[in-house]
Amino acid sequence: MRLILLEHLDSGGTDLTPAYIFEEDVKHFHSKCSNSVVPAYLPITEKRKDMPFTDHHKAWQQLRRGRYVEFNLVYDGGTTFGLKTGGRIESILVSLPLTARWEYDHQPEEGSEEWKLLDACINPKEWI
Repeated sequence: MRLILLEHLDSGGTDLTPAYIFEEDVKHFHSKCSNSVVPAYLPITEKRKDMPFTDHHKAWQQLRRGRYVEFNLVYDGGTTFGLKTGGRIESILVSLPLTARWEYDHQPEEGSEEWKLLDACINPKEWI
């Protein structure tokens, strides 16, 4: 699981897997994480399943996917390492989205939902 905040590159990608010495601890951590996905995700989908998904939303999704591709191909050390050391390209690039979009210097309208999302990524709240 990777936390990627491309809008704030000095944070880069953060590997959230703790370092464990014993294999059973690794298995326990990953099973706890994977068993938490469905109970956490279902309420979100239930709440949002009937919300409209417009062409505007699709365009924004494609731009975000483009930033993900940019991160993977330009900044991600694992991807770069795999490509430079003769790794199997299909295996390395399989996580890329099927479709994406790029727009030079895209700036969402201030106050829009898209702007709020980017603002939260660039200027995270201090929760503690």
